[in-house]
Amino acid sequence: MAFIIPWESLAGGVLLGLSALIMLVLNGKVAGISGILTGLLTPKSRDFAWRLMFVVGMIAGGVAAVTFGMAHLPAASSLGGSSVMLALAGLVVGVGTRLGNGCTSGHGICGIGRLSTRSMVATGVFMSVAAVTVFIRLHLI
Repeated sequence: MAFIIPWESLAGGVLLGLSALIMLVLNGKVAGISGILTGLLTPKSRDFAWRLMFVVGMIAGGVAAVTFGMAHLPAASSLGGSSVMLALAGLVVGVGTRLGNGCTSGHGICGIGRLSTRSMVATGVFMSVAAVTVFIRLHLI
């Protein structure tokens, strides 16, 4: 993966951690993306406005990064799979998020930062399964 840039990665990680900390301290909310999206899709949610702004901000940040040439992303065709395979992978990730009661942002960034044992175990499982999946995809399929 030749597109990894250490200083930008470090800055991005610091900003993610800082934003998760600010959200937790100021709002008492965990910045778990799957939970935010689930609450946004639930019509009974009293927190609709902030969830919508969070998602709009994520999209706007991505658009701004691409627009101003700050995104160093590989071409979709270089990801090594068909559009159907990528869509299926996204669906499987969504199912795993529901089964694991959270996603990598909720468990990995926020949960570990709060020293949650459940989040540490979940993140270890996420990363282990990811490593095995990459190995299988690169060497066996």
